[in-house]
Amino acid sequence: MQRMRGNDRSRSGGLWHAGLAAAVSLGGITASAQSTAVPLPGVAVEAVRVANEEPVTTFAMPVSALRFEPLVDVQARNLAEGQADVSIRAGLFEQTGFRVGVLPVFDPQTGHYFAELPVPPEVLSLPQVLTGVAHALAGWNAGAGTVAYAWRPIHRAQVVQVSAGEDHSRRASWYEAWTTEVAGGRTLGFDASLAGSRSDGSIPLGDHDFRRVHGRLQVRGTTAQTDLFAGYQAKFFGWPNLYTPFNSPESENLQTVLVALNHREEWGAGDGVEWGAYYRRNKDDYAFNRFAPLGPVHPFQHTTWVRAAAVDVRRTWGGAQWHARAVVMGDRLTSTSLTAGRFRDRLHRTLSLAPEWRVARSQGGLWVARAGVSYDDTNRDASSWSPLAELALDWGAAASGLHRVHVGYATSTQTATYTALNAASGAGLFRGNSGLGRQTARTLEAGALGVLAGWTAQLAVFQRWDDALVDWTYRRGVTARTASPVDLSTTGAECVLRRSVDRWDFVLGLTTYARRSDYGSAAVDASFYALNFPRFRATGAIVARLGRGWEVRVDNEVRRQSDSLLRRASSRDAFLTAASVAYSPATWNGVTVSLQAENLWNDDFEEVPAVPAGRRQVVLGVTYRR
Repeated sequence: MQRMRGNDRSRSGGLWHAGLAAAVSLGGITASAQSTAVPLPGVAVEAVRVANEEPVTTFAMPVSALRFEPLVDVQARNLAEGQADVSIRAGLFEQTGFRVGVLPVFDPQTGHYFAELPVPPEVLSLPQVLTGVAHALAGWNAGAGTVAYAWRPIHRAQVVQVSAGEDHSRRASWYEAWTTEVAGGRTLGFDASLAGSRSDGSIPLGDHDFRRVHGRLQVRGTTAQTDLFAGYQAKFFGWPNLYTPFNSPESENLQTVLVALNHREEWGAGDGVEWGAYYRRNKDDYAFNRFAPLGPVHPFQHTTWVRAAAVDVRRTWGGAQWHARAVVMGDRLTSTSLTAGRFRDRLHRTLSLAPEWRVARSQGGLWVARAGVSYDDTNRDASSWSPLAELALDWGAAASGLHRVHVGYATSTQTATYTALNAASGAGLFRGNSGLGRQTARTLEAGALGVLAGWTAQLAVFQRWDDALVDWTYRRGVTARTASPVDLSTTGAECVLRRSVDRWDFVLGLTTYARRSDYGSAAVDASFYALNFPRFRATGAIVARLGRGWEVRVDNEVRRQSDSLLRRASSRDAFLTAASVAYSPATWNGVTVSLQAENLWNDDFEEVPAVPAGRRQVVLGVTYRR
């Protein structure tokens, strides 16, 4: 297949080639993980629960390890690392927040870019999925949940990866970390990385060209860690029907800069403080037809800037541990098309306070109660007070059966992004609504964690009510998608099981969701997001260490999606598999050779209605780790 080159992308020569590695570790859900994670209340996930953390045709990004995560639904356009909507508990793509250290990372243009983090996974902890009260306390401007990361301590290491495969896919990446001891028993560390990939894509006009570079300086002591990070990522990718169902050769060109400072300090007994600030710039050049004679200025060019600071304090006083948090964030947009709204800059302010009480039971275990409130405000929207409360019975990880049961209620609010607020309401491909206000999500949930017949088990049931949530809808005869407020009622159940036996690791995830929707007087024939959710989804991760240096890793997903008249080329059922076989020769210390496949059964399931599925791709790679 010939490599397509539109007039809407810039090239930097042939420095970047493709690569991959499949020899990655499957983390366990153990109590020891808690000692290395940033202290967050009610963390639902303490380890990656997928077999393959590395993607096939490009370098690893934070979203890569979420592809088969049981509690996260990644709905990809092209490859997941190209453009992916990240959903928690059947929420919309803009209802999932991302947090790095203490900082909520945000894109004010659209939630499609919330996961645009120019950060290599080597510098981050394992992802933690926060829902319910935990999300209300640690998340920001998102209604369903938060994917949270901590800054990983730096240790001396070197990782070099290269790969090549089908569709002229090639990749190369390099990561290096150095450390030295300094005065006061502290460690000074620095890490850096370069990564790049190219491919013609698994379907015509599905090519990509990605690059990333980062550097991080870290000072770490026994109870404190300070990180200064800078990263840049450039991504060009094409995909037919990328955002619209009109059979157009669309493309996206993104350039993201992130500079962040984060400091964490532990005072003992669970008390501590974490504070930080960041600057983020995201440039987006979207082309509805990448080969059209657009002239010197493309019609869909947007740049956003975000500057934010946050502090999170936990302090024991008066028989309770008090958790206080503050976030201040300013955003700004310039755009060639998002010009119809009332404003293009905004200042966000969030304050929250929640005490927690622990009372020992005579029969064993602890009663744990917490209650609190958050205050959200901007200079453009109405303010809101959001209550939360939770009661739990905790026996600890050493208990033989149940470890913890809880029931909780939490409210979260969020504001609309500029694509919905500033797109013209009567013309164009994307039709907005400048009158969209603050959205509210109220969640009631109950859950349990424990060990059952040798399996570590996690179970939750919930009910979420979303008021005035922004959805993008379709109407027959109208060649546009429209930002429409909708009230939703979502009922769900989630179960995750994990077990390790000898040379085998198993992780099984089961989720089911049901939903009622009310669009009011709006004329809606179909929805791209709110009505596109899995009614049933099962994930299964298997890792087999076969001995003599051989390892097999398989991720599976089976789902039945909700009906949609926009889904044209596939049924609502899917069976997706990613698999890898890796060999580490005993005589080649640190070297791993791997063969990896994505969409092994070549399933044509449209994860987003009307967006073509990526087809099967296979690559061969070599990794060196020291």
